[in-house]
Amino acid sequence: RRALERRRANLHPASAVDRAELVPHALSDLAASGDIPDVPVYADSPMALAALDVYRSQAMREDLRPDLPLRMVDLPDLHTAHTAQESMQLNEPRVPSIIISASGMATGGRVVHHLQHLLPDPRHTVVLTGYQVVGTRGRQLADGATELKMYGGYVPVRAEMVVDHGFSVHADATELLAWLQEIPGAPETVYVVHGEPQSSQSLAALVRTASGWCVVVPQLGEKVRVR
Repeated sequence: RRALERRRANLHPASAVDRAELVPHALSDLAASGDIPDVPVYADSPMALAALDVYRSQAMREDLRPDLPLRMVDLPDLHTAHTAQESMQLNEPRVPSIIISASGMATGGRVVHHLQHLLPDPRHTVVLTGYQVVGTRGRQLADGATELKMYGGYVPVRAEMVVDHGFSVHADATELLAWLQEIPGAPETVYVVHGEPQSSQSLAALVRTASGWCVVVPQLGEKVRVR
């Protein structure tokens, strides 16, 4: 809302599969409740647009996504940018608008050139949707970077930066523990192989305490014999 009140762009870097489809869904709810004004929304990612077509075609199948209503996306001013030229035109917004583009952590894709043009202007806002992995441009922005390297040079970061943690595509610790507890028999060993070191150790301790199982966080490059 702050970005739109400044009559500038609201850029959402979003993963092409799943998140770029759920962000418009969330925007639909916000628009329906009057929490955001009626402004143009641009979906700019060839892969995301293809995935969105799949979501729309399967929206009636409640067995696939029972958490989603039949009305997947209902934005009256939703536009799709298929060509590179259409994408480049979004870099100079003439009216308040929302741009959804991949990749979600700004490691590549069309969102990079959007950031190149929008980051220097403090009137724009970048909404990082979900967790940002260490070493990515998205993580640098989340950590307060004042400049960002892209296309062989540096771009000053003056735009407002917001991190939205509500779009994680991973199960949290409670959900993972609930899933593990459904296993018919105790596993010989549980390996935690995904996540940053501190988070991995915390999850291992949680599972170990709750189950009494052998839980290990392997070292990088460690080899384990699986029988």
